[in-house]
Amino acid sequence: MASSSGFSALTDKHGALIRSFLLFASDSSSNHPSLQNLFFPSILTNPNPNPNTKSLASLSKYSNSFHSIALSRCSNPLPNSHRNRNSIWACSQAEAAGSDPVLAKVSDFKDACWRFLRPHTIRGTALGSTALVTRALIENSHLIKWTLLFKAFSGLFALLCGNGYIVGINQIYDIRIDKVNKPYLPIAAGDLLVKSAWLLVIFFAVAGLSIVGLNFGPFITSLYTLGLFLGTIYSVPPFRMKRFPVAAFLIIATVRGFLLNFGVYYATRAALGLQFEWSSPVAFITTFVTLFALVIAITKDLPDVRGGPQKNCLPWFRASAANYLGSILAASFMPEAFRRSLMIPTHTILALSLIFQTWVLEQASYTKEAIASYYRFIWNLFYAEYIMFPFI
Repeated sequence: MASSSGFSALTDKHGALIRSFLLFASDSSSNHPSLQNLFFPSILTNPNPNPNTKSLASLSKYSNSFHSIALSRCSNPLPNSHRNRNSIWACSQAEAAGSDPVLAKVSDFKDACWRFLRPHTIRGTALGSTALVTRALIENSHLIKWTLLFKAFSGLFALLCGNGYIVGINQIYDIRIDKVNKPYLPIAAGDLLVKSAWLLVIFFAVAGLSIVGLNFGPFITSLYTLGLFLGTIYSVPPFRMKRFPVAAFLIIATVRGFLLNFGVYYATRAALGLQFEWSSPVAFITTFVTLFALVIAITKDLPDVRGGPQKNCLPWFRASAANYLGSILAASFMPEAFRRSLMIPTHTILALSLIFQTWVLEQASYTKEAIASYYRFIWNLFYAEYIMFPFI
């Protein structure tokens, strides 16, 4: 009896719902005849309807159909992968919209500062100094002390500050040019204020000089100061030596080639309590990188060199190839100073890759995109030399 009364209550409830629906549908269809078939399919307008249970099943079926039609009209069907990606994108957009604007500004400023430092030059400085310190320690492993670790890291930080000062001061005085040739740089793009850039370069100069002066003695401090001075006259009027190709190339080669390699090796030996003396590998890397820095300098400005990149690329390609040939010959005739099993095959492979990439540049007709790719490749060769240097 209880189940029967429960069933009756349930059917009464559904009956009331059905009557309400039919009343709404009837009013709608009378005003809009085109909706007649939508609201009153044949199974509902049958003069001899089935029992309530069948009517309910039919109504449920058509309700599901209405739901499917609504979904299909509200949105276009997408593959599952697209729906998943759109859901993730929507969630990330909502999260970004609700994020702290202060944190967003801090993140943007960090990104602008990193681009301001020119990451490829930071990698070159870090790799070069690390390779030279490692070489000095390998040659004098019995003198290694953990107490020197802080001095090593402070020296690396000072070098990165010097690098940041030189590339930063160059961007400050090249804003108008960079807006045309390098609009992605942070000052030219408007992502970093000139005032902020000045604060950064002043910090780099003061921090670098302070660290070197307090930890590495007067001679290394004078070398460091010379590097900052050359970087300044390279970019700052009235000197602006970058206007004169020969002077510009010599400054870049001196700072990134001689001063970095000689200075780091000298400072490392001094920290170990040793007098400076040239070794064949250190003389090799200093010469190689100094010549290679000339190639980097001219490759950087290939699109702007008078006479066109085609005419001016060939001599510098020959200089790079001669650099690798000299490396192979040095290893061949000085087996007591170099590991021929490493020097000869690696420099042969790198020389062949240089030839191939130069051919690719020529086939691309020296477009700006091809020159930019070639410039990145030259830097990769630069990194590769430092990576293998401790082991030659």
